[in-house]
Amino acid sequence: MKVEKKKRSGWRRLGRVLLYTFGAILLLFVALAIYLVSVSRMTPPKIADKSALQLQRKALDSTAWTIGNNWFRKSNSGLYEMYVEGAPFERGVINGKLSGELIRHQEDVFVEQIRKMIPSTSYLHFLKYFIGWFNRNLSDHVAEEFKEEIYGESFSAAAGYDFIGSNYERLMNYHGAHDIGHALQGMMLVGCTSFGTWNSNSADSNLIIGRNFDFYMGDKFAEDKMVVFYHPDKGHNFMFVTWGGFTGVVSGMNDKGLTVTINAAKTNVPTGAATPVSLVAREILQYARNIQEAWAIAQKRKMFVSESFLIGSAEDNKAVVIEKTPEGMDLYDPKKNFITCTNHFQGDSLGSLESNKLQIKESASEYRYERLNELLKENGPNTVQKTINILRDRKGLHGANIGLGNEKAINQFIAHHAIVFEPKKRMVWISAAPWQLGQFVAYDLNKIFSMHGLDSDHEVYDSVQNVSADSFLLTNEYTSFKVYRQLKAQLQEGRDIDTKALVASNPEFYHTYVLAGDYDFKKGNFAEAKQYYETALTKVIATKGEEMHIRKQLEQCKVKLSKK
Repeated sequence: MKVEKKKRSGWRRLGRVLLYTFGAILLLFVALAIYLVSVSRMTPPKIADKSALQLQRKALDSTAWTIGNNWFRKSNSGLYEMYVEGAPFERGVINGKLSGELIRHQEDVFVEQIRKMIPSTSYLHFLKYFIGWFNRNLSDHVAEEFKEEIYGESFSAAAGYDFIGSNYERLMNYHGAHDIGHALQGMMLVGCTSFGTWNSNSADSNLIIGRNFDFYMGDKFAEDKMVVFYHPDKGHNFMFVTWGGFTGVVSGMNDKGLTVTINAAKTNVPTGAATPVSLVAREILQYARNIQEAWAIAQKRKMFVSESFLIGSAEDNKAVVIEKTPEGMDLYDPKKNFITCTNHFQGDSLGSLESNKLQIKESASEYRYERLNELLKENGPNTVQKTINILRDRKGLHGANIGLGNEKAINQFIAHHAIVFEPKKRMVWISAAPWQLGQFVAYDLNKIFSMHGLDSDHEVYDSVQNVSADSFLLTNEYTSFKVYRQLKAQLQEGRDIDTKALVASNPEFYHTYVLAGDYDFKKGNFAEAKQYYETALTKVIATKGEEMHIRKQLEQCKVKLSKK
């Protein structure tokens, strides 16, 4: 009897211990949830004068609007163009009122793409709080001016996305989206190519800069490119290429002839927020007039990913690369009359990092770098047209056919935009769709910034200096590539396809065979899959990681076939 009482007493004690433990864990989760909710909130800056919110845009026609001297229009090139002036909050409000349709559409597209990647609603809610925690100190690293501008723009943001955050929180976080994705994936969302020539390497000795911005978030994301001209109340006038709701800079030039473009580099997973790369580039563009001033601005900002800033300067008549990691900084000056930049560091200190050596060994960066240097050497003294030809180049080393869409090519057929600068002339050329194959539209910054508003809807580009679309668009090879992309999209949607038609559409591209192999592997057609994987290994493969995937799948095919 005593034994049974002791047992019952022991079970009760154990039950109480478990109950207290469960209660403590529950309280811990509740406390954590409350903490995550609280830190995920961002308080908007305090604005003394919000009278700009009362401004209304005036329609010039169905695709052009004005607010005072500010204007927004759709060019016959397909590019959207906007001019904005004033103080931070005011220009943010005006930006939003003029381009509100694009801001809301762009967020719809962005969230749609995220939902494709993460179909679980509950996980999306978790991701909201994770990003909120990750970016809990973001405001501390963003200049007050930019916070006010983003806040002004947020009044025109899309409705229905409160589950992600308030309008202001979402727009702030979107400015760090590249950095977060770059860091968490351990890879580049932006695998870009940029270069510059000057003195003896340019036909007229002037500095020429070219770059591809290979940022891909689905086809819809690149539909509505914006060419924006800013006349801020402080700093320099400048232009940049962007999308609705994004005031950071990835490619731009100011009226002093200073250019900024960004190229991602290998980075480690960070522990918390810092200044988004695009806002560092924006600050440089707005406040620097030469390389020395650009360096000083980059030096004072803490970043949480690794990035290269290719800086071109009319005043210095040359270009350099400012390389920056969360821990260090380097200046790469080639001491030549040309510079090339892909996705690895070249400076003395950061170039010797083990992570950078791994990047060179396992990514497509080194191959593209070599092809870029090869083309510059072959082409002789550079011109704007030659720069565009290089940005459109789809071949491998020595002109090899490596398939269309290969990450090792300079033209990967994913570019949001390509851009060319002639800083001394204040001229810029921007690619119209598709990718960098459409015409390059020319803008003269001297003319744009001497305009005083827009009284009627008319083209503002310099039509005489536009560069024609690539004749490649008229070829059977391009038609076949479009078929390849259609079949690839069908695969991603889970639809059945004809693998022979897929292979025929892009026969020199290793990934065509990977797609066909993965499709047949899922169908249980291991002999056919094995053949596709073996063929893929005979092609030029972009990265070490992809080669390992192919070899792993090939070994699984052999195992499956051996059991039959």
